[in-house]
Amino acid sequence: MDEQVAGFGSRLKRAVTGADNTPLVFLGNFEVEEVWARGEHTLPRFSAESGSAVVNRMDEFALLLAGEDDHVILKTAPDPAYLAHLERLGLGLPTVHVVAEQDPQRKVTEDVLADPALLDTLRGLAAGGARLAPHGVSVLEEELSVRTGMALAAPGAELCKAVNSKIYSRRVADELGVRQPVGWTCESVEELAEAMDGARELLAQGRRAVVKEAFGVSGKGIVVLENPRWTDRVLRMVRQRVERSGQSRIAFLVEEWVPHQGDLNYQFTVGRDGSVHFDFVKRAVTEGGVHKGHRFPARLSPAQDAVLRETAQVLGKRLAADGYAGVVGVDALLDGDDAVWPVIEINARNNMSTYQVRLQERLVGPGSLALARHYPLRLTRPLAFEALRDLLGDLLLTESGGPGLLVNNYATVNAGGQAVAPGDSFDGRLYAIAVASSADELTALDEGVTARLLAGGVGHAR
Repeated sequence: MDEQVAGFGSRLKRAVTGADNTPLVFLGNFEVEEVWARGEHTLPRFSAESGSAVVNRMDEFALLLAGEDDHVILKTAPDPAYLAHLERLGLGLPTVHVVAEQDPQRKVTEDVLADPALLDTLRGLAAGGARLAPHGVSVLEEELSVRTGMALAAPGAELCKAVNSKIYSRRVADELGVRQPVGWTCESVEELAEAMDGARELLAQGRRAVVKEAFGVSGKGIVVLENPRWTDRVLRMVRQRVERSGQSRIAFLVEEWVPHQGDLNYQFTVGRDGSVHFDFVKRAVTEGGVHKGHRFPARLSPAQDAVLRETAQVLGKRLAADGYAGVVGVDALLDGDDAVWPVIEINARNNMSTYQVRLQERLVGPGSLALARHYPLRLTRPLAFEALRDLLGDLLLTESGGPGLLVNNYATVNAGGQAVAPGDSFDGRLYAIAVASSADELTALDEGVTARLLAGGVGHAR
């Protein structure tokens, strides 16, 4: 077990509440960026967005971040067989609270706010000293805190939105002298026009450029500028939207798209006392700029690892100076020369890898290799966990330190079925961590899971 991640739950509580025994109420309000982005200008969408019903059921990740003395709020009750499977693995589970009526298109926070009985329950927990620990804090979570009297185990919405802007990331990295791609922040159409001039210069040199929304997430809100015509097109469309809305302020980033051979994600935790603890670094798995999972350990050289740790310290101190405390995830990359670019984007909130830490502590043995990813499914009816267990058989992880597949979210498997007519096919995602003792065994396990899902008629080509 990596000593850098041991005791993460207690360390997180100490960082955000001042005590390591404070009961937390976890809330998996994934893609909180969509709430932060409300009222902001967006880029033209050239591709379809994924279904929100599945994304909203990522709330179940919080089940495996919470400890036995904690609580978690979910949109629906977990599959009982899945819970029994987790308990057989020796995982102590939190108290689960389920909203009375969940809307597949709503985030879990919105469901809670519409549930008077659950709000009363949370008021009781607040009276007992529990603190609210969301994935990220927006005005919705702030409203929930006010209505229940439950203090946030995080800063307020205004600060969280500010430090999660890509404009903040770029300006802080510039201020601290941290290496990052050539780029420009744009808060007016005039600044965007100047940045597009810079992008055209990059294109003329045979380099690539990209424009990003300040609050884009999961590969959305990004446009790669393939040629000068794209710079003109994006600028024209943004200008038209600004003119129609009458709101002149925009929030975009234009920067060079650095050729790279490895995406990294590292996490550190900032304490209320200003302390900074480096939690881990993982090698990200992406496809077309969209996050798909993580490999760990990241297998970096001591020099590469040192760059990330040093950067985490200076970033953490800067965030603390602005009043932030909590989890911070940073996207970084390795270029073709194996040089580290330590800041591509700062995410001052929980990250996908955050929800893997407790499982890594408890179940991934020393020296083991792991791949956290999701397996795409195509279903025509709900798939019970018992059926999946029978389908995967000996490929499932059965003991701590052993090889096998560890399922860390089952709600996303069947969530898509709530948005289609009975009998119609729908897409699902099986989130899991594959664990093995060698790279070859890890590849074989991953391929074996995919093959059995396909053979069972529920798999879907990647």
